[in-house]
Amino acid sequence: MSEQATHAPDLEQIEQLALAALERLPAAFRAHLGDVVIRVEDFADDELLDRMGIEDPFELTGLYFGRPVGEKSSSDSGTLPDMIYLYRRPILDEWADTGVSLEALVTHVLVHEVGHHFGLSDADMHALEDAAG
Repeated sequence: MSEQATHAPDLEQIEQLALAALERLPAAFRAHLGDVVIRVEDFADDELLDRMGIEDPFELTGLYFGRPVGEKSSSDSGTLPDMIYLYRRPILDEWADTGVSLEALVTHVLVHEVGHHFGLSDADMHALEDAAG
């Protein structure tokens, strides 16, 4: 058995799954994601969890920071780039609990956060996820 098969995927492996999912999105969406930074961390930090009213760090698998595309303006110059955070440990926990493939789960979380970037409804996010699947 390979060493990779005996260890949980690390931050870099989750990031590679996310980047592959991003590449599968329709070109019309990818064209507006060039400046979005994708970060993978083990958990959201305590300050963020407190601000969001989340007590269990395993409840947050991903988060979008930024302004949706339709709300951007030229006065946004000099602001930090939009960011999508994926949280590895909660994703792995959900993976173990659901039996869904890790690739499908990372795609699901990423698409949900991309949806926030575009200001999409849940129905639109599901359609985008189907296109990226």
